[in-house]
Amino acid sequence: MIAAVAGLTVASCSTDFLEVQPEGLPLEANYYRNETEAKAGLIAVYDLMRKNSGGFENMITMFNAGSDDQFAGGGSSSDGAGIQSFSNYSINTNTMPDSFWSDYYRGIFRANVLLEKLSAVPMDDAVRARYAAETKALRAYYYFNLVRMFKNIPLILSPLTASEFYSVTQANPNDVYAQIEKDLTEAIVDLPNTVVASSDGGRFTKGAAQAVLGKVYLYEGKNALAAAQFFEVNGTPGGTSQYGNHLLTNYADLWNTSNQFNAESILEVSHSSQKSYWGIWGGNEDEGNTVCVMAGPRNYLKIDGSAPDLPSGWSFNVFTDEFYTFMQGDPRFSATVLDLKALKQGGHADYIGGYQDTGYFLNKFIPRQTDVYSGGGDAVLNYSQNSYAIRLADTYLMEAEALGGTGSRAQALLDAVRLRAGLTAVPVTLAAIKDERRRELAGEGHRWFDLVRWGDAPTKLASRGFVAGKNEILPIPTRELQGTQLVQNPGY
Repeated sequence: MIAAVAGLTVASCSTDFLEVQPEGLPLEANYYRNETEAKAGLIAVYDLMRKNSGGFENMITMFNAGSDDQFAGGGSSSDGAGIQSFSNYSINTNTMPDSFWSDYYRGIFRANVLLEKLSAVPMDDAVRARYAAETKALRAYYYFNLVRMFKNIPLILSPLTASEFYSVTQANPNDVYAQIEKDLTEAIVDLPNTVVASSDGGRFTKGAAQAVLGKVYLYEGKNALAAAQFFEVNGTPGGTSQYGNHLLTNYADLWNTSNQFNAESILEVSHSSQKSYWGIWGGNEDEGNTVCVMAGPRNYLKIDGSAPDLPSGWSFNVFTDEFYTFMQGDPRFSATVLDLKALKQGGHADYIGGYQDTGYFLNKFIPRQTDVYSGGGDAVLNYSQNSYAIRLADTYLMEAEALGGTGSRAQALLDAVRLRAGLTAVPVTLAAIKDERRRELAGEGHRWFDLVRWGDAPTKLASRGFVAGKNEILPIPTRELQGTQLVQNPGY
């Protein structure tokens, strides 16, 4: 963010001809003239949601790699310095990928600009209110991810000039959380209860904002407030909520590429096949899901009909032996884990093992040959599978946790998740909820954040090199510190 603005600053001072206004091109100063341009601005704010599963530096594979369930994997120990160093806790200010900081601040910048401009746009007041609500919800979501990752971050609520970037300081994390709560609380009032998936799938709804707010409260330890928000989202456990959400009957259907914006989805990150290619990979024009190719096995060969028909991938996020053992006997195993080790030993398939190979691959995201894009661009960058930021089973378990893991409602919430999976009831406890989250949400990027929130990370991740009091948050990238007032996080 800072480097980009610095580059613009240097260029603007170099020659007089740069002050000439281009003719026929929409500049920021004269944009947002009508509802069409306001909608384009809103879409630009949404664009950074792709950080969840788009580009090599995505939230899912990065935070899977730092958990106790998966290794970084990949082609070698140097295949992605950021993801490898996070997986073994050697991560530092130089190996920390810039984009986990700068991408979300780019989304925040766009949100701040749109919120500043909206009041002057000639448009229907109800539409304006909805656009403002979506923008605030997005800004809150981006700040929530930033404060969870880095804790000590700047709180910027209006567009900054180039010179102002260098005087920005970090805010008290409590103030950041207070602003996140404020944005979401205000957004909930003007968001629709539902959207039409075919035209507006992926846009924030009232229920999505309440789910995010409940999650924010849970991370702050405000359990009663969290439970109240989740109650509104969840409704009767196992039933259909006031927003039309319910658990899918078949767990494996969650990972069907064509089953986008299904009834269990609360907040979903959209991807599509749009002729992506290496020159734009991970940038604004890249609409593909990179997790898919990252999770696939290297040099895969199907030998007989007992093996799935897969394209080859890059072998990131292989499951650990310990997780493989933990999942034994669970009906969700086959939808979660692709056991290529057994298929190879049985002569049904072959592949070349990558770094830290266990033979246990993330089946939720591994694409099938039918998912390979046949249009222009590079096929491996054009997978269209969406990813869930929040889904109903997740909010069921978070509400049960917020209720302290006790009581009839917490029991019913846990039972509903297990029943859908084909499992019998177990007495509800916090330990049971933790285990259920690990099984139900495996490989979706939540485990590391859960361990940190519960205070379990120092124990569970000790063998990886996790240091208590340091690795609960990430180092601020070097580029963001240079020439600024920002201070590096403790221990780095």
